Amino acid sequence: MIRIFVDSCSSIKQTEKEKYGVEIIPLRYLMGEVEYRDDIDLSIDEFYKLMIEEKLFPKTSLPELSELETKVNSFTENGDDVLIITLSSNLSGTYSAISTLFGENKKVAVIDSLTAVGGMRILVEEAIKNKDKPLSEIVEILNALVPRIKILAIPETLAYLHRGGRLSKADYLLGSILSIKPVISLPNGSVKVLAKKIGLKASMSYIANCLKTMKCDKNYPIIPSYTYKPNNLEKLIEMTDKAFHPQMTEFDNLDPVIACHWGPNAFGYIFVSKE
Repeated sequence: MIRIFVDSCSSIKQTEKEKYGVEIIPLRYLMGEVEYRDDIDLSIDEFYKLMIEEKLFPKTSLPELSELETKVNSFTENGDDVLIITLSSNLSGTYSAISTLFGENKKVAVIDSLTAVGGMRILVEEAIKNKDKPLSEIVEILNALVPRIKILAIPETLAYLHRGGRLSKADYLLGSILSIKPVISLPNGSVKVLAKKIGLKASMSYIANCLKTMKCDKNYPIIPSYTYKPNNLEKLIEMTDKAFHPQMTEFDNLDPVIACHWGPNAFGYIFVSKE
């Protein structure tokens, strides 16, 4: 039997564990002097209250590896194979730490998603569809899907990405002047400015049109995602060709560890391009 683990940067909620039949590895974050486990110790509303009202800048850290090792070993010792899907190695040390932890265990495969949030969710769903296949074959299928996953988003401010070390100072300054609203993407798992548009409406229009120009594959979902409030996401959907609406899943309010870096009121789409 294949057991699937995914870290909490997938934004798969703890309440969705049963739906997906997966184990969720909670990353951790620090608010002030207090450390929290992602989506466990603090509700999303309480998290934003600390971030916005008390102006605490969060810092993220790796999951508790000893707990993960114990749980994974309990499955492999029972004869199961384990697949672990992590946040992009270019955004976190989670992949490196976990792959090192289980490097000698041939019953464990660790996938570097080279993506985040909904992109990881798409990989989990693909793994579930193929769970009756050998572990090595599932790994090949997921690795082939990884480069086709696209994340396009507009943050309200680039301050969080910059302070968290995910965005260069030059790109941060660019997005802080005039009325430029950069569109952020994750090519090869790293945060990059994909487009520089004047005004929010122009940036929204660019993302909406990317579903066509990047040849969105209709065999996979489009995951509309946001942090804190969905107002701008709703406007983005309104200006998106209605032909894509049936692919759209329920809105995904991103978990705290990801919101730590995007800040409140970011929004965008995650989808899969055609081969």
